[in-house]
Amino acid sequence: MTGLVYKSTGSWYTVKSEQGDFIECRMKGKFRIKGIKSTNPIAVGDVVDYELEETSDTVTGTIHKIHDRKNYIVRKSVNLSHQMHIIASNIDRVFLLVTINNPPTTFNFIDRFLVTAEAYGIETILVFNKIDTLDDATLDEQLYMQHVYQEIGYKCLRVSSTEMKGIEELKAMMIGKVSMFSGHSGVGKSTLVNAMEPSLHLKTKTISEASKQGQHTTTFAEMYDLSFDAKIIDTPGIKGFGIVDMEKEEISGYFPEFFKLKEQCKFNNCLHKDEPHCAIKVALEKDEIAWSRYRSYLKILEGDDENYRTDIHNEDRIISDKTRE
Repeated sequence: MTGLVYKSTGSWYTVKSEQGDFIECRMKGKFRIKGIKSTNPIAVGDVVDYELEETSDTVTGTIHKIHDRKNYIVRKSVNLSHQMHIIASNIDRVFLLVTINNPPTTFNFIDRFLVTAEAYGIETILVFNKIDTLDDATLDEQLYMQHVYQEIGYKCLRVSSTEMKGIEELKAMMIGKVSMFSGHSGVGKSTLVNAMEPSLHLKTKTISEASKQGQHTTTFAEMYDLSFDAKIIDTPGIKGFGIVDMEKEEISGYFPEFFKLKEQCKFNNCLHKDEPHCAIKVALEKDEIAWSRYRSYLKILEGDDENYRTDIHNEDRIISDKTRE
């Protein structure tokens, strides 16, 4: 039998059959997917083959095959630096939720996420959430951040779950697709899903006033069928987002505005750092490339993951303020 994984808790997987039934399944033995060192071999969004087990009071299943994935999105495993955690697979679109101060989302975090999504061929749309909470200063910051990414070519939406602003536009972009919502804890992923589909009643929590960071409400990634012909994967809040398995020479290729110019560099292997006659640095000096993007690129190039994990909120905000002064 073949089905779609809707929830993964690490040892049990909720699989929806082709007939529409949900079956709790375990994994048969150990899966080794070629070229992937993952802490979770089966992810939400996977198409799997399974067999029913009817030896107990309840019907369960055993997964024995994972179908080839068209894509997946990953982050570094928190405890195992050389392994990755697959957040979800077979995604049509990712909506990255961004909030300015409630909690703060940095350029660095956004850029790391976008680079990973570009590497795995997944379209990402930036959703600026909680726009009803912005004052003049934070509105300016939000519009500036939006401008940076729209200039590159990324689609951006401005939404408010409490005032239902932008909700219909968001829903229209999800029809007929498997979408994933991601972002820091507290950016309003579950609240936004509830606004689109009130019958789901996903759990929500308030922001911690002490840390200005969100509290985890979604423990595991889970897929939901929505009433307007869409599927949504709700994911746990991500604090850090370490880049996985990229050679230094290929990183700039996942920055679209860098990729357009890199052929103009004097050296084919230009890292856009110290080399002469670098087209990216020329564009940077002409303000044709955002300094925040270049700084993110350098941090990824230098493998600055540990520092990023411990201090994710302040530096880029200070830089963006100085850039606009």
